[in-house]
Amino acid sequence: MNTPEGPRQEHLPSTTKQKGDAAEDRALHFLQAQGLQLLQRNYRTPGRGGGEIDLIMRAADGTLVFVEVRNRASNKHGGAMASVTFVKQRRIVFAAQHYLLKLRQMPPCRFDVVAIEGDGMHWFKAAFDA
Repeated sequence: MNTPEGPRQEHLPSTTKQKGDAAEDRALHFLQAQGLQLLQRNYRTPGRGGGEIDLIMRAADGTLVFVEVRNRASNKHGGAMASVTFVKQRRIVFAAQHYLLKLRQMPPCRFDVVAIEGDGMHWFKAAFDA
């Protein structure tokens, strides 16, 4: 649609943070449609050098699922899944251990990755181990 000022631009996320939030929203809706329940979003450990978990969810069988959401415009340079490096995995595991300290009982756990590339989305269950 054109306006007197020129063609109207759709409101698209412009900053890296906005793009990341939009990718997390998309992954969250997808996982909820698969039956997972959101427990916490953007869990961070206190202090510097800690870790962050994008989504902490519970599966129908009670498994606690720590989800890393990675968004890439394309699969160049290895794509979204390849960006979950060993160092990134260790930070996620560290944050998960911190989160688990607050629980009375240790539930079964796994680490999933939702990789978004362009319009495609792939859910990698148990993508890496602690």
